[in-house]
Amino acid sequence: MITFDLLFFALAIPAVLFAAISKAGFGSGAAFAASAVLALVVPPGAALGIMLPLLMLIDVTSLRPYWRKWDAPSSLHILIGAVPGVVLGAFIYAAVNADSFRLLIGVICIAFVIWQVGRSRGIIRVGSFKFSRPWAWVTGLTAGFTSFVSHAGGPPVAVFLLGQNVPKTTYQATTVIVFWAINLMKFVPYFFLGIFNAQTALADLFLAPFAIAGTYIGVRAHNYVSDRVFFGLTYVLLLATGTRLLWQALT
Repeated sequence: MITFDLLFFALAIPAVLFAAISKAGFGSGAAFAASAVLALVVPPGAALGIMLPLLMLIDVTSLRPYWRKWDAPSSLHILIGAVPGVVLGAFIYAAVNADSFRLLIGVICIAFVIWQVGRSRGIIRVGSFKFSRPWAWVTGLTAGFTSFVSHAGGPPVAVFLLGQNVPKTTYQATTVIVFWAINLMKFVPYFFLGIFNAQTALADLFLAPFAIAGTYIGVRAHNYVSDRVFFGLTYVLLLATGTRLLWQALT
């Protein structure tokens, strides 16, 4: 059950704004933090159900500037691999309880921060490599699964694209089209698993204006807010949220 009280909106509105700003302005793959924040006050399944339509709305709003600027082979074969990843995510979701999902989302939050900080400091290195269909399929499988269970499919796609040294615009456009398509794939199993309901739809109605506003803010913030400041705030948010979710799951 979702209680539309002051606490819900105090967390949900900033979380949705953050997701939109992150996706539209910084391409960090950290927009899944919104689902993690919502999972603090609603069941994890409800958090996923609320965020998917909003992420799809952000995708549509962000898609036009990047149309046909993506890497076509990478996009196609990542999406081929994403299909079984989404199916696997659906089976896992049906088999585990809410605390297991809190644990999984918490671990993903903390792992994401470790990966990003390690990469920025040169501790974790992404070597250069040429495009490979099998690696694209593995990337898609991983991204499809993590996207299904926590909307956190960004890191494996980032590793695959960064390893090919694709240009910045190509990178952003490829992530936009890939996750637009993966989010469409997730919609049907979310519906049949009961992740969507009247309450998540009502929450989306309340929060949709903030998703649109955040998208436009993100485009502008890209030029005025340094990556260092934005990502620093992101990592603090993810560490705090991930730790809290782990505590909730284990106690």
